[in-house]
Amino acid sequence: MADNAVFRTLPLAGQTLGGSGVSIAAAPEAWRVSLRAGGTSVAALSKALGVTLPKKPKTSSSNGSRHALWLGPDEWLVIDESADPSTDCASVKAVHSAVDISHRNTAILVSGPAAADVINAGCPQDLSIEAFPAGACSRTVLGKIEVVLYRVDEESFRVECWRSFSEYAFDFLTDAARAA
Repeated sequence: MADNAVFRTLPLAGQTLGGSGVSIAAAPEAWRVSLRAGGTSVAALSKALGVTLPKKPKTSSSNGSRHALWLGPDEWLVIDESADPSTDCASVKAVHSAVDISHRNTAILVSGPAAADVINAGCPQDLSIEAFPAGACSRTVLGKIEVVLYRVDEESFRVECWRSFSEYAFDFLTDAARAA
């Protein structure tokens, strides 16, 4: 029988930039699910996913390698580098939509003391630690593209973008880092 496994090639695999106060690197491969659900389904989905789906704007929650990012009143981005969250969502009987977008997205990790400044070269959000603390997330823009920005810790960010825009995002961030 033919092997029908599908393998993805990461568009930025191996790309890194280290500089004065900032490091930019392609994130490891991860599963991603765009999750939509009404309030009555949140508890069942949270239990199945093993992570509480946040209910407040600009917040996230994590359990191990699994992260749930609030994107709207009924919308989350679930990211996991170890296991496919869509499998867990499939067991939930409550009404929801869970779409695997792993093939569509990729991520860039930006870290170091100058990380917020580098991202702010193309992102209008206030990324001060007071306004955008560790765990904060938001759908926003970077240059001319839409991204989901997730602050992992005080000096580290995950920039989620569509694969087709990943080279633009990486080049934008590396240019901003050189100017910082």
